[in-house]
Amino acid sequence: MFMGKTLKKLAVGAAALLAAGMIAGCGGGSGSGGGEKKDAAQKQYKVGIVQLVEHNALDAANKGFVEGLKKRGYEEGKNVTFDRQNAQADQSNLQNIGQRFVSNKVNLIYAIATPAAQSMANLTKDIPIVGSAITDYVGAKLAASNEAPKGNVTGTSDMNPIKEQIDLLMKVFPKAKTVGTIYCSSEVNSEVQVKMMKEYAESKGLKVETATISTVNDIQQAAQSLAGKVDVFYEPTDNVIASAMPTLVAATDAAGKGIVCGEPNMVTGGGLITYGIDYYKLGMQSGEMAADILDGKTKPATMPIQTAKDLKVVINKKGVAKLGVKIPDDIMKNADLVESK
Repeated sequence: MFMGKTLKKLAVGAAALLAAGMIAGCGGGSGSGGGEKKDAAQKQYKVGIVQLVEHNALDAANKGFVEGLKKRGYEEGKNVTFDRQNAQADQSNLQNIGQRFVSNKVNLIYAIATPAAQSMANLTKDIPIVGSAITDYVGAKLAASNEAPKGNVTGTSDMNPIKEQIDLLMKVFPKAKTVGTIYCSSEVNSEVQVKMMKEYAESKGLKVETATISTVNDIQQAAQSLAGKVDVFYEPTDNVIASAMPTLVAATDAAGKGIVCGEPNMVTGGGLITYGIDYYKLGMQSGEMAADILDGKTKPATMPIQTAKDLKVVINKKGVAKLGVKIPDDIMKNADLVESK
């Protein structure tokens, strides 16, 4: 009788312990149970996107970023809210947008183009900033080095394969002696590219003539001032120029001069040819970098600046026909042909 009562008590105690263990296992405690995973899955993120100005390359980098995040599980309407802003190339707009992002305590800022990233970096040292369509992070004072940025800014660089582009220019225009280039004097990325282009072109025996602009309203006059002095134009990935390619092309076509461009969207805008970056894919790279930061895997301070992985030759069929330019067969066979808008 005594033994029976003892066994009964032991059985009841074991059942109580088992039930307690089951409850603990289903709860949202500090261990690695299901409750913690559920909380992580339900977390909502706010991402601010600031684009300097509207043009094809920056638009593509914007779309690619969203796709890169989605690929990694950060999807609009599910766990991410995007605050999309376009500064329309206005510095005061950039200031207001940055203050908006800081006030709204976004989890991350995506800054498209150098001036956009510089404005964001001046307004916050705490919010992670991922950039794209930025040529030189160090020169723009956005990072201490490409290998170790040290601050709150990292991202992807659209540094052009400038030597390869000048080599392409010389193959397509073998008789060219003088190259003209127009760029915005306030864009650090353009100054860097033009300096590199000039040094390399002159080492190949080419003369370089330059003209600087402040706004799109200066483009036509600058092009006309150079047209009689040069054999061909080379245009870097300058945001002012890229946003108004038809204006530049109208002047260069009238003079019978082709434009070798810094990137494919400028060719679609009316330029002749490029060996350049796919900005949509560059944006995707930035999106995946942002995902690593949101995942908590890394921080901008220790995340190296990345460069574009995909480059291609793009040729404007209409432009080639209009100017009567003969593209060498070895270039043509590996090129993407596009119709300018």
